[in-house]
Parts: sequence; C-alpha cells; structure tokens
Amino acid sequence: MWTYYPDLLAKPVPRYTSYPTAAEFGDIDTDLYRQALQSAEGDISLYVHIPFCEKICFYCGCNTAAAGRRQRLDSYLAALHSEIERVSGLLPSTARVGRIAFGGGSPNAIAPEDFERIVDSLYANFSIEDATVSIELDPRTMTSGWADVIARVGIERASLGVQTFSDKCQKAIGRVQSEDCIVRTVDWIRDAGVTSLNFDLMYGLPGQTMSDLKDSLQRTRVLGADRVALFGYAHVPHVVPRQRAIDDSNLPDQRLRFEMAKMGYGYFATHGYKPVGFDHFAKAGSDPLARAAMEGTLRRNFQGFTDDRSDILIGLGASAISSFPQLLAQNAKNSGHYRMMCSQDQLTANRGIARSASDRYRGAVIEQLLCNSRARIGACLMRTALPSLLPFLDRGLATLDREWLTITPDGLPYARTIAALFDEHRAGVIRKLSSAV
Repeated sequence: MWTYYPDLLAKPVPRYTSYPTAAEFGDIDTDLYRQALQSAEGDISLYVHIPFCEKICFYCGCNTAAAGRRQRLDSYLAALHSEIERVSGLLPSTARVGRIAFGGGSPNAIAPEDFERIVDSLYANFSIEDATVSIELDPRTMTSGWADVIARVGIERASLGVQTFSDKCQKAIGRVQSEDCIVRTVDWIRDAGVTSLNFDLMYGLPGQTMSDLKDSLQRTRVLGADRVALFGYAHVPHVVPRQRAIDDSNLPDQRLRFEMAKMGYGYFATHGYKPVGFDHFAKAGSDPLARAAMEGTLRRNFQGFTDDRSDILIGLGASAISSFPQLLAQNAKNSGHYRMMCSQDQLTANRGIARSASDRYRGAVIEQLLCNSRARIGACLMRTALPSLLPFLDRGLATLDREWLTITPDGLPYARTIAALFDEHRAGVIRKLSSAV
C-alpha cells in the first residue's frame, strides 16, 4: 500500500491545525483581538481550555498542571468566568454559537459542579442555539458524578485519552490505566447520551511493538469507538521538559514508525471506518466526520479534523487560541499571568499573528490538501513549489493536472510534507517539530 521513502520524511513538519502555525506567533496589540471580536458576526464556535490534570503524563506537551492546589484552581475558574463575561460583551448581537469544545489538560480534573457552572455561564452570556458540545476526558479520573453532569449538559461528543492498552507502554509514558477503567468510562458516557466517542491512540511509544499496537487497535474497535485519532509520539524533551522522564533508548525507529502508521491505516480502513486524512478515522456512514470527508466539507482547526464550518473560533482560558479570517490570537500561556490580566479587566490575548491575503490563500491550499487530498494551485505559487514537488510527482505520491495538485492514496503518509511546501513562513527554515509519521 505505502512505500517508505526516508528522504521525504527526514524533515519535521507542523500538523497545520492553523496557518500560519503557532511557531510564527509574536506579540500582538490586544486591540487587534478586540476589533476581531467586535466584527465576529454570524456562526462562531467556542473552545474552553481547562489547564489541569489530576496526574501529569510524561509525554504530554499540553499546557497543563496538577489540579491538587485548590486555591490556584479556584482562582483560575474565577478568571475564566470573568473572561467569558468580558469576551461575550464585545461580540455583536448577530454572533451565534453553534459549537462548544472543552479541552485541556483534562476538563474532568475539576469538580463536576464547577464544570456545570462554566456551562451555565456560557449559556447566560453567549447567544447559543442548539450547540454541539464536545469534551476531552481522562478515564483515570472519570466518575459517575461526571457522567451525570455530561447527561444534564447534553454533551454529544467525547474524546478519551487512551493512548495504548499495553501495560509496559503505559508505564513508560506515565499513563497507567486499566482496561476496566476505560470500559467503565465508556459505559458511563454512553449511558449519559454521548453519541460520538473518540479514542486518542499513539504509536512510536517506548518499547512498543507491532503486536502491542495491533492489540490496541482491536480493543478500540471492540469497545465501539466512533472515531479514532492515531498519533505518532514526538519525542522532543528539549521542547517538552517532562519528556525527560521517558527512556528514549528503545523508541521505534523511523521505519518501524512508518510501518505502525501503515498498519493502523490498513486496519481501520478494512474494519468499517472511513479514513479522515492520514491519521484519523470515523465510522463510515454514521459519523458526521466521516460524512464530511465523503462530501468534501471536512475542515481543520485547533482540535484537528472537524465538520465545523465556522470560520471563527474563540478560545477561552489560558493559552487558548482564537481564529478569525484576519487574525490568530493566543491568550497568555502562563496561568498566573492569565489570572492577573483577568483580575485587571484586561483581554488576555497577547500573542498571535495578523493573517495577510497570502496567508489566507496558502492556508486554504494547505487545508484542502490535508482534508481533501486535492487543491487548486495558482500559477505563481505552483512555479515556486514545483522544484520541491518533483520528488513526490516522480514517485507517484502526487499528480499535477494543470492547476490541480492531487495527493494519491500512496502519498497520504507524505501529505503534511507536501502541504509544507506551500508554507512561505518555513522556507529554508528547519524547526524541531513532529515527524510526518
């Protein structure tokens, strides 16, 4: 199915959940963010960041901290409520929220009643019409009380941080959770009314074998996951210091990682799932993400592949990123700084980048290549990219028909590498980013 070309995978590339990527962010004038909010008419989406976990995993690169200090947690929640009121007050009356996503960290690291108060605050301050609500959950800290809140709030979509069912791999990455724990969580949230359940899985873990990975794939299918995100572990301890706790002496090499990704794709594609891009899968025929992939309406944002068609995403909470057609804006990353800014009645977005017309055009090309494996490339842009495209064209990984560039099925593992050829911010620059597989 796929052929391994190490020379084409040698250069790390972004995941392109935005364009420009967060690596290009710099200090911005908060007034730019204010103006973007005041112009945010029509359909918008919300992302609420809860930067706490009961237990911190060794591998995690998310902005999160231990939830044990009650005073700090209460202070953060107070700041979040303050930001909700401040941001909602700047939106025009025509802004309507159709999607709400809760992520972290682990939203279920806070008390269920605290979470319910956040939801009540969102509904009290924003114009929300029949919104689709999703949440990320840690099975290790899931409780029946949390399941009750999920039912009352009406959450339809949930994502579980499973990563692997292998005991040895769990210990190696500091995320020990029994299968019984995961099964219990699945039962709770299904009974609570969740209709779309995602499992996050990882390959390329320390000591992980092909057999370990296949076992996790099979258990995921048996437990009825509607969606699967199969990520390659990126070992970058110089960027994520907590990864220094991981023994990197037995990490799978690049070829084995490629074979793992290949097996994962082949397994789900032949067991009732529609491949969504290169490393995501959704139950064919029933899941909205699978339908979006089939209909050509798939999008990509900070949560990854999505069927959300809104061009405006407003991030709430420390480090949350907002996306507007002309601006990407990130809240203060340090939760202490975030809390201080909220206490002084300030907007907290202090980093980001204004999106030029070129950024918007190139961003659309990159998104179309990753979501639909096909994009229309203007003549000027094609002339610039063509020399770098030739190795992919020559090996049948992509085809070019006049202005249309198509990534072939054999080229899927190289999709992000091909997309990166249209990223003018990365021209001639090598950064320590995730491998393409």
